[in-house]
Amino acid sequence: MLIGLTYDLRDDYAGMDLSEEALAEFDSPETVEALEAALTRAGHRTDRIGNIRALAVRLVAGDRWDLVFNIAEGLSGRSREAQVPALLEAYGVPYTFSDPLTQAIGLDKAVAKRIVRDAGLPTAPFAVFQSADNVKKNEHPYSLFLKPLAEGTGKGCENASKVTDAETAARVVEDLIARFNQPVLAETYLPGREFTVGILGNGADARVIAVMEITSRDRSGDQIYSFQTKEHWEEHVLYRLADDAEAREAGRVALAAYRVLQCRDAARIDLRSDAAGQPQFLEVNTLAGLHPTHSDLPILSAKAGMSYDDLITGILSAALSRIDRNEEAHRVAS
Repeated sequence: MLIGLTYDLRDDYAGMDLSEEALAEFDSPETVEALEAALTRAGHRTDRIGNIRALAVRLVAGDRWDLVFNIAEGLSGRSREAQVPALLEAYGVPYTFSDPLTQAIGLDKAVAKRIVRDAGLPTAPFAVFQSADNVKKNEHPYSLFLKPLAEGTGKGCENASKVTDAETAARVVEDLIARFNQPVLAETYLPGREFTVGILGNGADARVIAVMEITSRDRSGDQIYSFQTKEHWEEHVLYRLADDAEAREAGRVALAAYRVLQCRDAARIDLRSDAAGQPQFLEVNTLAGLHPTHSDLPILSAKAGMSYDDLITGILSAALSRIDRNEEAHRVAS
């Protein structure tokens, strides 16, 4: 099988005067090399396509692939993670991971929380602040946690994000809007345990790979799981698989949210518990990072006994099974 690879390589944007933070979600050469090697070892041929602009050129030129393994995050816009899937759908090329609608929903944390909340799943009360003035209308009790509405990789999540009064909240909202040029999500602060859950498969066949708890090496426990923390996780956090009752509840909520949001093939869902120990949905990572040693999904999979190659071929198998079922359903309907 010929598999195209779409990705956003950090080096491809090096000349655009973007900050380290702006480039954080983009892929390293090591990620693309590891992904390509895993697919090659599984017996497939690969073709490095690159970002959406390179993909557009190749499609217009008539190039096609049996499937595209897509990890491209997109450069700009609230629906940037939906851009490559939308383009591939327009040209009838099958691809891995969620469709454009779910990709767009997943990036907008407030939209995802509304859908999860309306399905009866637990998620912390929240508001969206379009400006610092909106803080005056806040109806939720402090403490609040503030972060950009549509960013990943912990960008904008930092110790200053936890605020205990309106004056500080207005100052942080103003700073986040200036830095990220987008509204700010304000959630009731959750003081409990933090989990990330890896999920593989589709529909009724989807399953939890593992529930991983994230704890700070800082004995005060106040350290936020931020972009900088993730970049240097070996120094700042401890990862361990958890299988107690609270962790299993986190896995249950995550799998239910995965299905409600109609995620496909694989994803990672983040949760944090409230003061009563009830895990609350935080956000879904529909394009979870796939660096073999620095991304949470491969890390938790490895801890659960699933090698990197098994994870990648598992994602591919889920995509191919889904595509086969859709083609069969279409054939029967026609």
